[in-house]
Order: sequence, then structure tokens, then C-alpha cells
Amino acid sequence: MNADELRKLQAPLKAQYRDRPETALVTLSAEGCAGENITCKIETGKARVEAGLHPATGGDGQSACSADMLLEALVGCAGVTLRAVATALNIPLRTATIHAEGDLDFRGTLGVSKDVPVGFKQIRLNFDLDTDASEEQIATLIRLTERYCVVYQTLNHPAAISVLRHVVSR
Repeated sequence: MNADELRKLQAPLKAQYRDRPETALVTLSAEGCAGENITCKIETGKARVEAGLHPATGGDGQSACSADMLLEALVGCAGVTLRAVATALNIPLRTATIHAEGDLDFRGTLGVSKDVPVGFKQIRLNFDLDTDASEEQIATLIRLTERYCVVYQTLNHPAAISVLRHVVSR
């Protein structure tokens, strides 16, 4: 795909988002289940992971959206961390389902509106726990999961990111 093809693909979406801004707001989500041996199975819905455009930006829906992958990473990290903390504290945890969803306004990504930021406006992380643990144990489990989940902490306290480039050939 070249720039002209991309512009042609995205032009009707940009027009739609200008005319009807509410259609640019899409909620993405990811879900996983904390497993045995400190693992987390993440449901991606894709046989292989290949990043591509989200349908709200002109994609065909066949490739994974990087924003979906970010939520999946949060679910995976939170699930693994939850299981590790539960294991470390001997908190009985039969099953746990972790669900993340985030709101993205694609007008920012497509440059339709400079007033709309690029990226998630809000992310919600939910834990459904099957446990006999006390309320105090559950509160500790969630607090320590938040504290030690790398992806959660990175999103909550953004890391400084440097962008490097290397041109192989011209």
C-alpha cells in the first residue's frame, strides 16, 4: 500500500468523523484468564499476530490492532502478576478473569481534529475472582498486582520513550 492508496482508504472515514464525531469513538478490549504456573491465557481472536490498521482507520480487520495488543499486554501482565502475588501470599484463587477495555477516539489518530489527542482516553482494568479469600486479602492482592504489574505501571506512569532511527540504505 502506498500513501495515495492509504489516503483513498481513509478519506471516507475522515469525512465521517468530521461529520459525525461520535462515530470515531471506539471501545477496544482484551481478556485473559490467569492460569496455572503463573501464566495468563490471552484471547486474541487471531490465529497469528500481525499488526495492521484498525477498521476504524481503514483496516480490513484481518490484522491485530496495536491498541488491542496494548490492552492484551495489560491483561497478560496483570494476570501473570495477579497469579504470582496470589501464589506468593497463599491467597486461594480458583480462577481469575482479567478484562481491559479502553476508549479511543480515532479522529486524533487520523488527524481529523487537532483537539482530539492520539491514544486512549481511558482504560478500565477489571478482575473477576473466584476465591474464598477475605476482603482484606483481595484488597491486598489487587493493590500488589497494580504495584508490580509492569504494563500497568508503565501506562500509569509513562516511561520516557526515545525514538532512534537507522537508515540501512537510500
